[in-house]
Amino acid sequence: MSEHSLKAVSRSDEGKGASRRLRHAGVIPAIVYGGKSAPKSIQLDHEPTWLAQQNEWFYSSIIDLEIDGKSEKVLLRDMQRHPYKQLIMHLDFQRVTAGQALRTRVPLHFANEDKSPAGKAADVVVTHELNEIEISCLPKNLPEFIEVDLSELKLGETIHLSELKLPKGVEIPELKLGKEHDVAVVVARAGRVEAEDSAAEEDSAEVPASKVEKGEE
Repeated sequence: MSEHSLKAVSRSDEGKGASRRLRHAGVIPAIVYGGKSAPKSIQLDHEPTWLAQQNEWFYSSIIDLEIDGKSEKVLLRDMQRHPYKQLIMHLDFQRVTAGQALRTRVPLHFANEDKSPAGKAADVVVTHELNEIEISCLPKNLPEFIEVDLSELKLGETIHLSELKLPKGVEIPELKLGKEHDVAVVVARAGRVEAEDSAAEEDSAEVPASKVEKGEE
């Protein structure tokens, strides 16, 4: 697990007016909660935080958040963005306790698709049904991502949640809910068949209503 850090300072002024003033000053209002400590209002400089949030780790890794010189381990739980400006409006961080299991979402990295039988075939479409999954583990076992090896993927095959190779100490809570929750992660379908099915549906949709009615009589 890689180390990632951010710097913040505590703040005492709260409310919409105070948050607006902070944003105008290039500062992001935020909060840290969870664990045995009370929630704490903090603020982070916008520019370094904006650069950090462009990285995948920002959303799925434990962050070493330095507040007034004191470090806390946290996970990002929510980020509010401006609807059209490159501006972070607010951040929520949750404290992480070393011996306590956590649940969070991590991205999937798909490897070796171009080397697989399905990936090499011109008439096969490989679909990534999921791009991230929720996992449960102790903080020390939290991976930045889960790799999905597609090197052996063939036409007609599906890779399900239960087939993912997880790091030691990592579980997928959804799989405990029953077989119906063992959803597809990757599917290799015949591209020509999909095209023919789509064309057939379009032809059916274009048949005049009068002809359909006559055929039914």
